[in-house]
Amino acid sequence: MEFGVQFFPDVRPEEKSAAIYFEECLSIAAEAERLGFTHGRMVEHYFHYYGGFSPNPLVFLSSLAQRTSKMRLITGALLPVFNNPLKMAGEIAMVDALSNGRLDVGFARAFLPHEFRRFGISPNESVSRFREGVRQIDLLLTKENVTDKGEFLTIENTTSLPRPTQKPRPKFFVAALNTHDSFEFAGRHGYSIMAIPIAGGRMRELTGIYRDAWRAGGHPGNGEVMLAFHMYCEEDGDSARRTAKPFIEGYFHSLVDAASDWLSGTSSQDYPGYESIMAKLKTTTMENQIEGKSAWIGSPDEIRETLKGLVDEFGPIEHASLQVGFNMLPYQKTMASMKLFAEKVMTHGLKHG
Repeated sequence: MEFGVQFFPDVRPEEKSAAIYFEECLSIAAEAERLGFTHGRMVEHYFHYYGGFSPNPLVFLSSLAQRTSKMRLITGALLPVFNNPLKMAGEIAMVDALSNGRLDVGFARAFLPHEFRRFGISPNESVSRFREGVRQIDLLLTKENVTDKGEFLTIENTTSLPRPTQKPRPKFFVAALNTHDSFEFAGRHGYSIMAIPIAGGRMRELTGIYRDAWRAGGHPGNGEVMLAFHMYCEEDGDSARRTAKPFIEGYFHSLVDAASDWLSGTSSQDYPGYESIMAKLKTTTMENQIEGKSAWIGSPDEIRETLKGLVDEFGPIEHASLQVGFNMLPYQKTMASMKLFAEKVMTHGLKHG
């Protein structure tokens, strides 16, 4: 299992400026590469302090490409539902060139109703827009003189520029949460999967569906799974939990606030069960996140013990993508936690890099 760092801005402008936030992220990622973490990842969201500092992760990754030389740069994830595939394909290839072929591209469907409302797009079009967008971006990156008639966009005899540095294109990840269809879709098409086990339950079953679909699709190997976790480490486990608790619970409060429409009557055929997922997250605590192994918070010994049970809980994992600076966790504490994790967890019998 390899370890990387991911960034999910959960910050209000009056708490921290965007300039300071991004400079801290870039410094954390540069230090993470030095410590042996193998990827840096950024999200795409809009209009709300939960994620809204990053409306375009490719912009952040283009800057991170200049601060690093080895780590993979991952969008976690781009939202085709709110973007034109013609524009996205060119921007992806541009960052692939600027990073000398280190870009991996994660795509997601979006899940916050307020974003759909503000962009004037129905959540009931989420699946169809997502799948058409990914398919057309794939065509534009791998083919020249592309002609394609979609439900939402028609492309006529178009060659996207620049051409990708990686051949035939950067690796694609698909983000999924809890539906069989999303995991099966990713596996059948030969895409890697990125998932978040915060909603609990069936991740081992779902990653099994993904790998079965991968093999059934005739793709070589057994697929590739990336799971996201919160991580905070101090020498004293009780102190680590006291430090992290207000910030991790603040993060989930922000998530539920951003997604509150699901709890006030919004529903969609493309998002079955999201009302109950958000209701569960509304009552989440640091303690139940630690118990469910989706938050790695404690001493190095405690976190190593957590990792021993990961495969039993979630199935085989190729990549752990760690939120190391969640909510308003102070920068210096984030750096110290990451360094301690690298020194006393990553280097003690766990494969990385």
